[in-house]
Amino acid sequence: MNKKTIIALIAFFISFIKVDAATVDTVLTHSNAMRQDIKAVVIRPAGYQAGKKFPVLYLLHGFSGNYSDWILKVPAITKLADEYQMMIVCPDGNFAGWYFDSPMNKDWQYETYVGTELVNWVDKHYATIADRSGRAITGLSMGGHGAMYIAFKHQDTFGAAGSMSGALDIRPFSDAFGIEQVLGKYSQYPERWEKNSVINMIYLLKPNSLLITFDCGYDDFLYPANVAFHNELLMRKIPHDFTVRPGAHTWEFWSNSVVYQALFFSRYFNKIK
Repeated sequence: MNKKTIIALIAFFISFIKVDAATVDTVLTHSNAMRQDIKAVVIRPAGYQAGKKFPVLYLLHGFSGNYSDWILKVPAITKLADEYQMMIVCPDGNFAGWYFDSPMNKDWQYETYVGTELVNWVDKHYATIADRSGRAITGLSMGGHGAMYIAFKHQDTFGAAGSMSGALDIRPFSDAFGIEQVLGKYSQYPERWEKNSVINMIYLLKPNSLLITFDCGYDDFLYPANVAFHNELLMRKIPHDFTVRPGAHTWEFWSNSVVYQALFFSRYFNKIK
């Protein structure tokens, strides 16, 4: 077999190799509640097509971040979308929006935006499983609190929720991380802080009403709050997965954590017990 024949055969076989990869879209969505357009990242898995419906994982950023944090700092999430055949949507929650509907600022209504408006927008523009059985939400730090907060209040929309190094009790941070800009000063509005701290919202859950997973590093300053959240869930007999690993409040930890959580949510989407 001569050289030209070998090259021709190689080219022939290569032509039959389909190289698929996730598609990353930066989209402009709209919030009626805040009267503004808001960017989001939407990741479509390899093999995405309009004739097939895909589950969606909503992945929230942390304090001082934005919609692009996850794709820029953990680009490997595209491989998770491919592997588990799920869409991943990274919303913008403002650098310090905390995913609340703020009573202080009418332009910060991020619970309504992420929990309702964005979900409706994604379902309208993409081939999604438009049901709680095809939706999960998680996030890191501020986004960990936000994911639990939104899922607890919108159990008709999300069937599973997670948190990575989540600020699951906001009350210790009355003068930090911009929360007072959203809820007002703790000294003036303590009831708002109590009502909107997700550790105080577990009463909204019934056993198995929401699939829950969360994790935190031993060296994370939020570790005590995560342990307290775990203990409160145990006391109320709410099934959940809680994982503790070595690590701190870092992207190194979250880039590892999201791998485990993507698997957890894929099992939910595929109804694997």
